[in-house]
Amino acid sequence: MPAKPVFRPRPNAIETLFGRRKAVIGVIHSLALPGSPGYDGRPMAEIVDFAVAEAERYRAGGVDGLIVENHGDIPFSKPEHLGPETAAGMAVMTDAVRRASGLTVGVNVLANGAIQALAVAKAAGASFIRVNQWANAYVANEGFVEGPAAAATRYRAWLQAREVKIFADVHVKHGAHAITGDRSIPELARDVEFFDADVAIATGQRTGDSATMEELSTIAGGTALPVAVGSGVTPDNVGDILTVADAVIVASYLKQDGVWWNPVDPERLRTFMAAVERARA
Repeated sequence: MPAKPVFRPRPNAIETLFGRRKAVIGVIHSLALPGSPGYDGRPMAEIVDFAVAEAERYRAGGVDGLIVENHGDIPFSKPEHLGPETAAGMAVMTDAVRRASGLTVGVNVLANGAIQALAVAKAAGASFIRVNQWANAYVANEGFVEGPAAAATRYRAWLQAREVKIFADVHVKHGAHAITGDRSIPELARDVEFFDADVAIATGQRTGDSATMEELSTIAGGTALPVAVGSGVTPDNVGDILTVADAVIVASYLKQDGVWWNPVDPERLRTFMAAVERARA
């Protein structure tokens, strides 16, 4: 087997951000923000309070980091149609989560809002962003989506925010990949590394759907970057996943009844973290 390509030697971003490999990153699914179809007019303070309460549950349960995500803004908009109110709301909420939790915090602005996420991270002191389509292009629920790596890395340089790391999905969920169907998954993994991402993410086909071990191993074999699994992680599969992955990004299983829009369930979180500790040992 040929050696993994290394385009730009760099420290392992998972270790740098979380002080360990095999990290657990919980997701805060925000209530609907101002400007989104589901927003009901409630004060921003209530939205922030919900996010902070989720962060405190995650912290008490022992996770290593958090991602703040505007998942309540369904249906998601393409980046060029996201208004400044989304970035403003995310920045206020992310700053509050970071201060309350004391954890390493990241940002995901849906759908594929890399520029907005970088602005939020800079304003709120977040350490990383997740971008679901960083390189190449695909057809998503929102329509045709192009990878924003070239524009986003230039914007990050302009912000003097090089410390903000990029977590990039390799074969992103909720989309069709016919445009890149003649390119192998290892090639797509190399693309996100070549385009200056810091962590490669493997996912299933939709929220709550797990990446297969075959796809996870294929992505890990195509890049020198650390790899995280970004959906469908449970106590039953986390042990196998962490034999390959450096981190897991988990939400649905940890929520009441396993439903992403519900609050974090402390008992489910305890069960999950016990499985993680067994895997780490």
